[in-house]
Amino acid sequence: MQKGKINVQTENIFPIIKKFLYSDHEIFLRELISNAVDATQKLKTLASTGNFKDELGDLTIKVEVDKKKGTLKVIDRGIGMTADEVDKFINQIAFSSAEEFVKKFKTKTEAEQNAIIGHFGLGFYSAFMVSDKVEIITKTYKKGGPTKAVKWSCDGSPEYTMEETVKKDRGTEVILYISKEDKEFLEDYKIRELLKKYCRFLPVPIQFGTKKEQVKVEGEKDKDGKDKYIEVEKPDIINNTNPLWKQKPSELKDEDYKNFYRELYPMNFEDPLFHIHLNVDYPFNLTGILYFPKVKRNFEVQRDKIQLYANQVFVTDSVEGIVPDFLTLLHGVLDSPDIPLNVSRSYLQSDRRVKQISNHIMKKVADKLEELFKENREDFEKKWDDIKVFIEYGMISEEKFYERAVKFCLLKNVDGKYFTLDEYKEKIKETQQDKDKKLVYLYSNDMDEQHSYIEVAKEKGYDVLLMDGVLDNHFINHLEQKLENTAFVRVDADTIENLIKKDDTETPSKLDDKQKEAIKPLFEEMVDKTKFTVEFKNMSENDLPVMITRPEFMRRMKDMSALGGSGMMGMDNLPDSFNLVVNTNHKLIYKMATEENEEERKKTAKQLTDLAMLSQNLLKGEALTGFIKRSVELL
Repeated sequence: MQKGKINVQTENIFPIIKKFLYSDHEIFLRELISNAVDATQKLKTLASTGNFKDELGDLTIKVEVDKKKGTLKVIDRGIGMTADEVDKFINQIAFSSAEEFVKKFKTKTEAEQNAIIGHFGLGFYSAFMVSDKVEIITKTYKKGGPTKAVKWSCDGSPEYTMEETVKKDRGTEVILYISKEDKEFLEDYKIRELLKKYCRFLPVPIQFGTKKEQVKVEGEKDKDGKDKYIEVEKPDIINNTNPLWKQKPSELKDEDYKNFYRELYPMNFEDPLFHIHLNVDYPFNLTGILYFPKVKRNFEVQRDKIQLYANQVFVTDSVEGIVPDFLTLLHGVLDSPDIPLNVSRSYLQSDRRVKQISNHIMKKVADKLEELFKENREDFEKKWDDIKVFIEYGMISEEKFYERAVKFCLLKNVDGKYFTLDEYKEKIKETQQDKDKKLVYLYSNDMDEQHSYIEVAKEKGYDVLLMDGVLDNHFINHLEQKLENTAFVRVDADTIENLIKKDDTETPSKLDDKQKEAIKPLFEEMVDKTKFTVEFKNMSENDLPVMITRPEFMRRMKDMSALGGSGMMGMDNLPDSFNLVVNTNHKLIYKMATEENEEERKKTAKQLTDLAMLSQNLLKGEALTGFIKRSVELL
């Protein structure tokens, strides 16, 4: 037996590893199985190059739990190690890395600590985070020389023992004696959960326990004459060793992608809209499949739906900094060995390779969207309401994506017709240009609430867009900055004559200034002066006698602030702002102005104001009850 003390100057190295090596102790299982996969893959490579001539046999990695003994085992049939290799890789390299890690760790801030974790090849030593003692029993694949099996044991101090032992087969068995505070890792359900999380797509089969299956008995029937089945116990392989993203897109069908989506998200019952298969090997290595899901109207989107893998080993589902922010709304899988792991987000965002990968993903998404638009515009339009939030978010946040997306970004009008930005500009350039030659894009964000305003605009030959998406307020602002001589105005922001004013001439008024001044106080009495401004407009006699408008700037800033991102602190706490517009050319207003009975004038003012309020869903409670009673009396 060889006893030794690892040459470590730093005291209490294991408590520090135990506490700080990874923020999440469950990572140990990922690290140990990754090592087992690595050893197995190396043996397969040696066999493929003729350097290993024996039978490979069953290469399944086994995970075993023994609650009575308090042990957890990870067993592989990979290349194994000789005594010299154990001494080199376990006692020298890994431990010296551990010491260097601890020395650096002690002098760093928390942010800096996060940035250096993962640089030291400490995968094996993560076992000590959950164990009182760790043993390795290993036998090399090599023939001849000192190739007997070796048993290495360490109780978490710098002291270890290493001795010859008996092991029938090649490969490595790592045995963890789980500590009292980590007994949860002796529970089958917990280990199965971690294997599903971290190892579900590893390239080598991983067995955890057994499962019962019904197997058909060939040539035999049961008493009812039906095919006979018997129950057999089979190894429970928890992983898919050949996930879809590793396969050739040319050999896959749309149904394959849908089935894989269901495998990734078994609780998501809606099929994705479409997918993008990534496959790059230069200047970086990246594979993966991204899915566009249907997004709910309320924008309840989880950003942890893209899973990041490194050579099929699960790393994280928090991919901010690796993909553009707007694409974190997508679902799917990315696999790249070129993304540095376990480092800070600020490091990722400044890493040249990560930026290349991020830009490539964005380009591939833009390519796919443009291809779908060109190949089948009708189908693209059908999907538009579900994908517009991705596209608008991308155009707002990424200049490069905006430049591509202007070709396939659509605007939808209240009649359900779709236009590209250029097509819509062509459509309205003759009719919706004001006196300053500025194009006026009329829009509604609620067709029911703003129905009367939409109808007035359409009667006058104008087109109205439907902008009722969760990001449309921000998107409108962005388009105004990008498109020359353009203004977006909600259809209820003012009278239609004022929204698209062709010149400075005004429609004559039936009321003189004295009559206006006489009835203005009557309307002011009917409204809350902190929210409403009463103004007179010379409109058509066919327009409504009284209407309510909402000033565009204040309303838009308030809406944007409520969603977040207006940049104007406290804007969402400001009271609503309305204009009560009195049509000086309507016969009811003229009759009211010439009416000598003051009580009748007040009744008319009240009824007309309440009608305008009702049309905007602003009449509630006692005021609504009073209006109904008054209407019955008038009838």
